[in-house]
Amino acid sequence: MGDNKRAIVSWALYDWANSAFATTVMAGFFPLFFNRYWSAGADTTVTTARLGLGNSAAGLLVALLAPVLGAIADRACIKKRFLIFFAYFGAVMTSALYLVSRGEWAAAVIIYILASIGFSGSLVFYDALLKSVAEEKETDMVSSLGYSLGYLGGGVLFAANVWMTLDPERFGIVDPQEAVKLSFLSAGLWWALFSIPLLINVREKIPRMKKSAGGVISGAFRELADTFRRIRKLKFLCLFLVAYWLYIDGVDTVVRMAVDYGLSIGLNYKDLIIALLITQFVGFPSALIFGTVGKRVGAIRCIFFSIGVYLLVSVFAAFIRDKSGFYALAIIIGLVQGGIQALSRAHYSRMIPSGKAAEYFGFYNMVGKFAVVMGPFFVGIVGLLARSAGFSEDISSRISISSISILFIAGAVILRYSVKSLPCSSAAEIEEDE
Repeated sequence: MGDNKRAIVSWALYDWANSAFATTVMAGFFPLFFNRYWSAGADTTVTTARLGLGNSAAGLLVALLAPVLGAIADRACIKKRFLIFFAYFGAVMTSALYLVSRGEWAAAVIIYILASIGFSGSLVFYDALLKSVAEEKETDMVSSLGYSLGYLGGGVLFAANVWMTLDPERFGIVDPQEAVKLSFLSAGLWWALFSIPLLINVREKIPRMKKSAGGVISGAFRELADTFRRIRKLKFLCLFLVAYWLYIDGVDTVVRMAVDYGLSIGLNYKDLIIALLITQFVGFPSALIFGTVGKRVGAIRCIFFSIGVYLLVSVFAAFIRDKSGFYALAIIIGLVQGGIQALSRAHYSRMIPSGKAAEYFGFYNMVGKFAVVMGPFFVGIVGLLARSAGFSEDISSRISISSISILFIAGAVILRYSVKSLPCSSAAEIEEDE
């Protein structure tokens, strides 16, 4: 295998690594375990609000840090170092969930926030390294390869953890609760282990002249201000970031709150776990297919299609009555989730200059994480308001999940305006402006 192919595969394997957290922890066992173990006995709307606010706090911290860290990483050429720091910090915090005892919901939320910071922080620099490992014509396929391996890797570990939880005696484990806690530990170890290929095989340019730490930081803040000024002047980039903020808000909220929503409307936790596994294994080939289709018909058309599917999902979710409906949603989401994420990243990478990838992706991830702040918070607050207005727990949950549709509608409208204002060569225009 040539050095470029080795670098591409090693880069994509980081998605395989960190998806252990995204699947086993974020989407799978954490909301379930939080509801039934760490926050046991609380009203379901209160538990949803605690979970939503925890997600929002993690997103807010990363959103504030991402552009600054991205500017520093670009100026000092240390994107990979920052990625490894956040990755292993997140892996350690994920493993630490094993130590949290029953009823300690505050400790669970704090550790989860720290693990989420590691996960989201590492993605700033992982996304930025896309331009280091792939040529422009390859970005759709390489970005989709990453998400595809993420679905497969996350699904494989999650399936093993589900088996361990459903049949703990076979693995010599005392009970299902201990099996779930061991699943958190396994996710942290998986994340750390499969980050090693990127550490070894992905190269980053070393700066010709070494700079002092003070010079790097002060220069980074100056460049950050310049980048913000340029982004404000580029209408197509501003509009895309606003559109992305809105529609990815809806996507991330579905990921983070799906299990909690299923529990709140009375579905069995085993059925919810099966639905998550369906999403993972449907998502694996679908992300690859989206990369191929995006190359042929254009990433933007595929993004619009995915937003439309999510809009239908957010409406249909409010009418689910049994597990078959939830399974249908899992299949539909699996078909488009990886595609909208991968092609949004690839489309953005083509609009920015390669020399400042981490800085621009810092803004990209800042927007994404502010979406994570708004989405779960929105769902939690809408549910609480509906509950206080006299609606039952079941109806309140259905109202809160259907409210996500507003985000997809607004995101699609603004994305349309972004496309209309897009010049022929966006990245080149930014470089000339400098």
